[in-house]
Amino acid sequence: MPEKPIFGKYELGKLLGCGAFAKVYHAREINNGRNVAIKVINKSNLSNKDGIPDKHIEREVSVMRQLQHPYIVRLYEVLATKTKIYFVMEYVKGGELFNQIANKGRFCEDLSRKCFQQLISAVNYCHSRGIYHRDLKPENVLIDENGDLKVTDFGLSATTDQIQSFDGLLHTVCGSPAYVAPEVLTIKGYDGAKTDVWSCGIILYVMIAGYFPFYDQNLMLMYKKIYKGEFRCPKWMSPDLKRILSRLLDINPATRITIEEIIRDPWFRKGLKFIKFSEEEEIKINSSSNCLNAFDIISFSQGLDISGLFKSNNPVDDLERIVVEESPESVIERIEELAKEENFILKRKKEWRIDMKVQNGKLTMNLNVYRLTEQLNVVEVRKSDGDGGLYKDVWKNKLKPVILSQRRVELQVSDC
Repeated sequence: MPEKPIFGKYELGKLLGCGAFAKVYHAREINNGRNVAIKVINKSNLSNKDGIPDKHIEREVSVMRQLQHPYIVRLYEVLATKTKIYFVMEYVKGGELFNQIANKGRFCEDLSRKCFQQLISAVNYCHSRGIYHRDLKPENVLIDENGDLKVTDFGLSATTDQIQSFDGLLHTVCGSPAYVAPEVLTIKGYDGAKTDVWSCGIILYVMIAGYFPFYDQNLMLMYKKIYKGEFRCPKWMSPDLKRILSRLLDINPATRITIEEIIRDPWFRKGLKFIKFSEEEEIKINSSSNCLNAFDIISFSQGLDISGLFKSNNPVDDLERIVVEESPESVIERIEELAKEENFILKRKKEWRIDMKVQNGKLTMNLNVYRLTEQLNVVEVRKSDGDGGLYKDVWKNKLKPVILSQRRVELQVSDC
């Protein structure tokens, strides 16, 4: 912690949160005594293989400067030295929604509705300005001392200029696994507004149930549940709540409920007096009836996006996953043909698994094919031992082209 104030303006206080690439401190603005939160990023973490892409920083700053809403964390200014970048942000005293849920077990329906109303207000405000969050989850929602919600962490957000002209959709895989919409995983393109609505539905379910609607320790099984939309509502949920959840978590984005429809929904409107879309504007809605110390606004901590699903957490391992629209037998058959041509040594295991040795054992690889749905299968390739450079060459120039030689959908995790 520096001994003198940052730029003579801010005195750093206690550490509030720490992630892989940044630390967040409580701080005080010297001139007026205002409490702020300052996220400190070392520039050494930028523009390197395992660090933060520069454009993540640029996008987050660009997006947050546009947002002034009572339910969104404010970015006051960005400062920089030769070695560090400082995000000076609104200080939210209450902590994460995630920790609130963990401590309480689950919220009652009325409290969940209040938080959901504020969440939808914030998300609608973003969408009206062509901004899609893409990583909505309780860890990225803070609760202030008044019990009001504040959305944060726009490091993975997208804007309308990222929409592809040929289909009018976004194509980068982003989001956290338990909250990501099924259409994002298919890599066929997705509507950012509809995927944010799905994530809001997951958050609503977690608030009321205290657990995820789709979850399994096995990622492939969890993907299957997401694709199929397999979830159950606890018995204590009201019929109106179950109905809106079924529409929020509709696996078909074309029929999934829109924010406009959410705002008109009877369950959503209950006890609603107004929705704030900016500090100057209030859209009034008639009410139809009566009614943490942990702090995490770190944009680039581990687990932020689902690249962790497709790359090993162990830096020694190399892992690739691709989704294909063909049978496991067809994939295995092409791999075996490649092995004969290249003199790779193969050993078939149970189901659709292969152990592969390259260049007399200089490289050992494992290949598995997992059935995701009736149409989709995941091909997983991992280097278990040997030369990392040789692995990259074999994967890029031999295995990957063979796997993708048929009609497929690739799980390409690129920078958001």
